[in-house]
Amino acid sequence: MYLTTEKKQEIFAKHGKSATDTGSAEGQIALFTFRINHLTGHLKANQKDFNTEKALVRLVGKRKSLLDYLKSKDIERYRAIIAELGLRK
Repeated sequence: MYLTTEKKQEIFAKHGKSATDTGSAEGQIALFTFRINHLTGHLKANQKDFNTEKALVRLVGKRKSLLDYLKSKDIERYRAIIAELGLRK
């Protein structure tokens, strides 16, 4: 599997408060971004995989909702996660 427990802990340790802090918005956004990048690569090779495409659209929507939440609560944390992940251009 592409996303192991160790990889998840690494993502949460880097972007969240700790490796076990799976509920922070920053950690969840980072995890969604990792999954979105993986699914995008899969769809480049398998253009007719519509179930994956639907899952990708759903993940992008979830990430957008979390980003909107973070933007309304704490703009500095929002700007920091955007800069770390390189989401906006």
